[in-house]
Amino acid sequence: MIKKIINFKSKNISSAAIILAVSYLCSRIIGLIRDRLLAGTFGAGDELDIYYCAFRIPDLVYSLIVMGAISAGFIPVFVSYRSKKNSGKEWVLANNILNLILFSTIIICGILIIIAPFIVPLIAPGFSEEKILWTVKLTRIMFLSPIFLSVSAILGGILQSFKKFFIYSLAPVMYNLGIIFGILFLIKPFGLYGLAFSVVLGAFLHMLIQIPSAISCGFHYRFILDLFDAGIRRILRLMPARTLSLAVSQINFLGMTIIASFLSSGSITIYNFSYNLYAFPLGIFGVSFAIASFPYLSESFAEKNLEKFVSIFSSACRKILFLIIPISFLFIVLRYQLVKVILGTGKFSLKDINLTSLTLSLFCIGVFAEALILLLIRGFFAIEDTFTPFFVGIISISVRLASALILIKYLDVAGLALGYSLGSFIYFSLLWILLKKKIGFLDERNIFVRLCKIVFSASVSAFFSYISLILTGFLIGSHTAFGCFIQGIICGSIGIFVYILISHILKLSEVNIVDEFLSILRK
Repeated sequence: MIKKIINFKSKNISSAAIILAVSYLCSRIIGLIRDRLLAGTFGAGDELDIYYCAFRIPDLVYSLIVMGAISAGFIPVFVSYRSKKNSGKEWVLANNILNLILFSTIIICGILIIIAPFIVPLIAPGFSEEKILWTVKLTRIMFLSPIFLSVSAILGGILQSFKKFFIYSLAPVMYNLGIIFGILFLIKPFGLYGLAFSVVLGAFLHMLIQIPSAISCGFHYRFILDLFDAGIRRILRLMPARTLSLAVSQINFLGMTIIASFLSSGSITIYNFSYNLYAFPLGIFGVSFAIASFPYLSESFAEKNLEKFVSIFSSACRKILFLIIPISFLFIVLRYQLVKVILGTGKFSLKDINLTSLTLSLFCIGVFAEALILLLIRGFFAIEDTFTPFFVGIISISVRLASALILIKYLDVAGLALGYSLGSFIYFSLLWILLKKKIGFLDERNIFVRLCKIVFSASVSAFFSYISLILTGFLIGSHTAFGCFIQGIICGSIGIFVYILISHILKLSEVNIVDEFLSILRK
């Protein structure tokens, strides 16, 4: 059984996406438990502001150094080597990039640990001296996490290339379990230090879970470090623009953190809690299809089969829209119930719940655009164009931060979320136009027709959910977490049932993904 699990391979994009979605769902549920424990233990105050701020710089290092190489360069090059059957050359590449990334991460993290007292005030200028001191301490501990994650990212890249998405998708689950362990058992003896240790533990487990499956693919560690290797030079050529694109994304988070640090205590925490809830459907339906599609898009472009490329892209796009639009509508309708049930405990006050609910709803306005951005970016990477997403990203981050600075005057921390959504619309629109220009055709007519049907179905679904919310409010009430939970189950179930029913009536073929999901579960 264990061997079967380790070697499980997805047969198509839908099965891969479903596996990733289910695993991500498990990860996010565990992540929500993590957030509930954090909210109940600390509330929206200085402690969690410090924690989330301290997390930001190590996450920046991981995103720029590691993900820049993996997402933009390693997978397409590794896949091309495998497709040409270069007698083990792909494993030379894997060991080479692993050692290069690992040593680079160790050196950079070591330097940043030393200079952390000079960096932290730049990303939290609104913090008091005491909060900055605590943030520096936690940041230094968390710098151990990118080291483990750098190894994990290479292993994950191998598993994605072999279409072994199941074990790959379990890594975030292990990461969150590590953090939950820290919240339950490390905070009491170590205080805030326990939160930092829990992040490091989660990163270690993220790496550990992928090792057996990578070995089963044929990977065996060897010390190879050759900067002049053709594959490495090809990755390094693709990496700078992707790294800059990720830098743009990270600048967004840093910029929002800087702005939030000047707002009332707990604003950084509320922003992060809201973003984590917003990321729930984004990860399940956006990230899963984007990751699952990437190897197939890369293969079709390597084969110079643009018709196949467009077919894969269009199918993934339509399925993302079919799944994420109704969920985003339901999240907006049931925003209070979601926040109350998940975060409304302990020190997390009613004021915190209301502000988090508003922030979440404004995030959800742009979730469909953000989901398609993930797919569009993979489309550019598959054709080995990493510069276009970077330049478009600069425009989007400018819109996001400028909008946020204006909107916080009227919406407080919720203005950050609305500014983020506005930037997502711009980012998505420009990426779509430019990818179409490069490919020539993206099956727009078919996608647009399906989109109209999806929006209509989702709107009717949301209407019935809202009516049922009002009716259950009279019968059950929303004063307690249990009442909100019952409301959410009833209203959400009604909304999903109505959506699937209308989708069948309108003959949306994407509804078949429900049958595919049940088929995967039976296996």
